[in-house]
Amino acid sequence: MAKTMARQEKIERFDRRQALELLGDLPMGQLMNLAHQERTRRFPNDTVTFVVDTNPNYTNVCVTGCAFCAFCRKNGDTDTYLLSPLEVAEKVETAAAKGATTVLLQGGHNPKVGLRDWQAYIAAIRSVCPQVHIHPFSPAEIAFMAEKEKCSVSDVLEMLWDAGIRTIPGGGAEILTEPVRKIIAPRKATTDQWLDVCEKAHRIGFRTTATMMFGHVETDEDIVEHLLRLRNLQDLTSGFTSFIPWSFKPGRTPLAKKVRHQAHPARYVRIIAVARLVLDNFPHIQSSWFSESISAGQLGLLAGADDFGGVLVEEHVHKEAGHNRQATVDNVVTIIQRAGFIPARRDSLYRIQETLAPPVPAGAAGL
Repeated sequence: MAKTMARQEKIERFDRRQALELLGDLPMGQLMNLAHQERTRRFPNDTVTFVVDTNPNYTNVCVTGCAFCAFCRKNGDTDTYLLSPLEVAEKVETAAAKGATTVLLQGGHNPKVGLRDWQAYIAAIRSVCPQVHIHPFSPAEIAFMAEKEKCSVSDVLEMLWDAGIRTIPGGGAEILTEPVRKIIAPRKATTDQWLDVCEKAHRIGFRTTATMMFGHVETDEDIVEHLLRLRNLQDLTSGFTSFIPWSFKPGRTPLAKKVRHQAHPARYVRIIAVARLVLDNFPHIQSSWFSESISAGQLGLLAGADDFGGVLVEEHVHKEAGHNRQATVDNVVTIIQRAGFIPARRDSLYRIQETLAPPVPAGAAGL
């Protein structure tokens, strides 16, 4: 494996076999070093970005019933809700007053919500907070909406574009292999459907993120397949801005019965490093203090990541699964500094808005 890595030196891409070796065999220290070298080559100024955002869910009704989700409710449950456009706009206004610059607007696959509702949500937010970037509706939701409205995916995307939307979150990817999806999300968009929405969105001009949720029933082969499918599409469109992995949180989810142990933080760091090396056409790799732990997030920054995700003003999906973390901008700035990097606020297109502070000198105490 060492010889394989020595030959690589960016002359050729990591192929499937090599990617599996990176993920399963290469010692962690060597893997992190290779990934950090690649990150430094791309971002020599040691800046780590983050965004202040809010994630209000406009509904908790979802007909897909994914096994990994504790948030969704069925029609008829006593605790279902569907927020009005005004209610969503008020939540965004409250978050904006606390510093949020982006709203990640997602709900679920609610058959009572149509395209006109999506337009109404966008219009209401924009009327109250025109300065807030609206980052709405995952590829899985868009595929569901097209089926519900009996129109094409392109029709839905054109509506969003005409409404002024320019970025789309990459949720709903989970693991992009059908054997896994049939276990954890059999009623959600398929692998090909998810990728098709992204491709069509990129060709219109949208920029999207790409996510991955690991640590449940997938294998190393599934993870590598996921990365290669993303890389292949990026070769065609260059539309992905970043890759965002997180580990499955069993909590109160139905899938918890099949997964005895939560993924170890070292697995998360390893996936960050492999992503930086294999996704050679992705500009940004995100490491998260929120989805993992502070220490794992910091290690991810030393394993190839250049972004630290969002400072969430409001979030419900992870919270319902029993995973609830809170942090302020000052906390996140300090965490980034103490990992030896320069924190900077960004927007949803990963453009730096403000560089905040130099890194803390070596030897300073951690949080």
